[in-house]
Amino acid sequence: MSDARLRANQGVITPGPPPQCPAGWHTGPPDFVGIGAQRSGTTRWFDLVIEHPLIEAPPATRKELHYFDRFHPGGFTASDAAAYHDYFPRPRGHLTGEWTPVYLAAPWAPPMLAAAAPDAKLLVSLRDPVERYLSGLQRHNRVARASDTPLDAMAPLDAFMRGFYHAQLTHLLAHFDRSRVLILQYECCVRDPVAQLRRTFAFLGLQDTSFLPGLEAHPNHQPDKPALHADARRALVQAYSPDVARLIDSFPEIDLALWPNFAHLVASGMGERASGTGEPL
Repeated sequence: MSDARLRANQGVITPGPPPQCPAGWHTGPPDFVGIGAQRSGTTRWFDLVIEHPLIEAPPATRKELHYFDRFHPGGFTASDAAAYHDYFPRPRGHLTGEWTPVYLAAPWAPPMLAAAAPDAKLLVSLRDPVERYLSGLQRHNRVARASDTPLDAMAPLDAFMRGFYHAQLTHLLAHFDRSRVLILQYECCVRDPVAQLRRTFAFLGLQDTSFLPGLEAHPNHQPDKPALHADARRALVQAYSPDVARLIDSFPEIDLALWPNFAHLVASGMGERASGTGEPL
């Protein structure tokens, strides 16, 4: 994603014109779309996925198309849905797709994506929401420094709201069948990228799941996250805990042991209570 393009459009990214479709190729709805979450290793994962010899990188953008961003006021039409297909040329027998992390958090995106690509397989990478919050603030700070402007006063709220994964996934699953969504955990992908890549390739329907791209450290890794006072961390953990409890009940593939900020949920049994027993969270 281009931060300059983001600033030029007052926070709304608009894609450029679709690419030319080479002779012998075809266009159509993307085979897969990564939809979240921001600052959860999505760039690295997308780069690894598109190294597979049967996956074609989208020529219009390296990763993030942001096609649906500009439709947040509404007005999305059938012709807009059809025009989305033009961004995905590929050879016969190859898969292609994009990964725009904001789609998960943007409430208007899932129904539009369902209209434009109802058969797409969706990839979601989730990170400990407190650590994701800090990384989101880090990104906002970087954009502010690059543009020589003060940090947007709404940046902390934006970073905070993106971490309510269960609520976002509940909205998504009102428009897509659960079988079409692969939940990845950022921390699992860091700990065991080989197993998680094979899981991703199998989900995409690739017969050759043994292919392994280079797994060197991602070049965009930036460890200097903003400092967080203990009181602020406690407040974030408390605010996120009910959503995280529902998340681990609904999506057991999430390993809560990798999110130590929420270890208390296992100890208290809060995750079980979130499943709908009627007990307060």
